[in-house]
Amino acid sequence: MSVWQREELASGVPAGVFAEAMARLVSGVAVICARRGDGSPCGLLVSSFSSYSVAPPSVMLALARGSRTYEAMGARVGIPFGAHLLGSADEALAKVFAGRSQDKFADLAWDWDDGTPRLAGVPVYLKCRVAAVFPHGDHVVLVGEVAGCAVATDADPLVYYRRRLDWHLGPGRGPGPDPGPAGIAGTARGPGTARGRGGSEPGRLEEPGAATSAVHGSGRV
Repeated sequence: MSVWQREELASGVPAGVFAEAMARLVSGVAVICARRGDGSPCGLLVSSFSSYSVAPPSVMLALARGSRTYEAMGARVGIPFGAHLLGSADEALAKVFAGRSQDKFADLAWDWDDGTPRLAGVPVYLKCRVAAVFPHGDHVVLVGEVAGCAVATDADPLVYYRRRLDWHLGPGRGPGPDPGPAGIAGTARGPGTARGRGGSEPGRLEEPGAATSAVHGSGRV
């Protein structure tokens, strides 16, 4: 019996229902990269990523215990890793790191940054080091202190919602009315508002096209 199944029996909350509920949370995505013990790079796509504190500058993410990146990082304090925040032009890159290829870095533009794999061309790169580890269930929560930060020119974010990556945000005048099942209202952060790639109504994240993506947003790959 998996940890997931044991937790379901203990809590009384069906795991599938919980997973579907959390799939309704709009988020960005990030690629987390680290160096394996043999010196090769590894990485995975996560949606469970956020800022943690300003002083010191820190981020927080969750990794599945069974993921190869977790094994490479070892969830130990002091381990370096890189966090890459993706833009709307990086959907293909996101799919690479959501997959299970043994060499996700083949044919990608990247380099070492003091032992940390750094991807080229992403909107934001954060050079981090694990500062704290909090294990719980089948995942661990890592707090990483940020030692370096590079921000490129403005780029629309790559938005993850209902297990899809082909949502888009656009500028608007403010939150609009509830659009019903076709989208969610008031999802904007800051002065912008959420909008589909073809939409014009402010405050709206519209249903994308037919393309879908299987993303292990909690850090399982």
